[in-house]
Amino acid sequence: MAATSASALSIGSTISNGSKATPLMQSNTFGVTFNSQNHIKSFTGLKAAASVSCESSFLGKESTTALHYSFARKSQNQHQTSRNVLQVKASFKVAILGAAGGIGQPLALLVKMSPLVSDLHLYDIANVKGVAADLSHCNTPSRVQDFTGNDELANCLKDVDVVVIPAGVPRKPGMTRDDLFNINAGIVKTLIEAVADNCPDAFIHIISNPVNSTVPIAAEVLKQKGVYNPKKLFGVTTLDVVRANTFVAQKKNVKLIDVDVPVVGGHAGITILPLLSKTKPSVAFTDEEVHDLTVRIQNGGTEVVEAKAGAGSATLSMAYAAARFLESSLRALDGDSDVYECAFVESQVTELPFFASRIKLGKKGVEAVIASDLEGLTEYEKKGLEALKGELKGSIEKGVAFAQKQTVSA
Repeated sequence: MAATSASALSIGSTISNGSKATPLMQSNTFGVTFNSQNHIKSFTGLKAAASVSCESSFLGKESTTALHYSFARKSQNQHQTSRNVLQVKASFKVAILGAAGGIGQPLALLVKMSPLVSDLHLYDIANVKGVAADLSHCNTPSRVQDFTGNDELANCLKDVDVVVIPAGVPRKPGMTRDDLFNINAGIVKTLIEAVADNCPDAFIHIISNPVNSTVPIAAEVLKQKGVYNPKKLFGVTTLDVVRANTFVAQKKNVKLIDVDVPVVGGHAGITILPLLSKTKPSVAFTDEEVHDLTVRIQNGGTEVVEAKAGAGSATLSMAYAAARFLESSLRALDGDSDVYECAFVESQVTELPFFASRIKLGKKGVEAVIASDLEGLTEYEKKGLEALKGELKGSIEKGVAFAQKQTVSA
């Protein structure tokens, strides 16, 4: 996320104790003052510039346009001074479970930059105190607290609005996502039990792989606890969309911020199905390009695992994608009525109980699943959809069976 050459927009968001954060950057700063409810809904702390050039941010083209309009309208109504301050109502509490890990640390940094976050709770079984201390020195509004081990998990989750779970072991060369199942399934089960007991109304973002199985595990645990709300449980598949957008932009030499490729199915191998025929803006692909792009998007994680040669998996891009999805959730909670993302959720768009597709997000979670994306598919996409169903069905059933065999703690 490269900084722009334009004058920087400083952030002086008010936090609950009434103090203000120091501006992120010192230069010929220019800013406007507005409330997040009406005007900040498309803003991301990762891109703050007077020019509102958001080419590298989480924002899509429509959101960027809305943000630019907000700046222009407010600046017309204000006296211009040498330095104004953007004030944002940071009001949401976010917990990251697994915050000391390879995904957790960069994710925590990105979340710390969000102007919508008032409190950032970092949890892990070890080594999280140093991460929290490090992040707490960043002059952004959110207050950082660390929580270590099971004894502190309940306090970490108290009154939290969104829980993000990247906890678990990473993939290594030669491993599939299913190889991670036995370890990560138990971790997710334990964490979801705590979520059910301490913040049952929170949005729950599952990153821990295999997502095709860990989301059904989470659903079963929440059902057993009597607090399951399918509208608030999400498998984060945003990385598949991020990769699809990036690879298509590179292949077709189009402006990245304009590109939007819906990705449906699941979050592993052939269950990842980019709908290239639905790409916006419309672009023409040869059959060879469709095949090559689809395979690359499906194997994006393996590409990174092999490139890191045993040193890890896709941590930075996953953290970015998770932060993007979180920012979308916070915008929806904050009242934005035009928030869409792809996610792995309980769904009726196919015969499968869970399916990744575009959803509309609102204050209460999933407001709508966009079934129309599965209409008018190409023959290649139709075959891909049918091919993924068997594998995805097996992964879902594996997760459900695991959860049903386990005893949920009271």
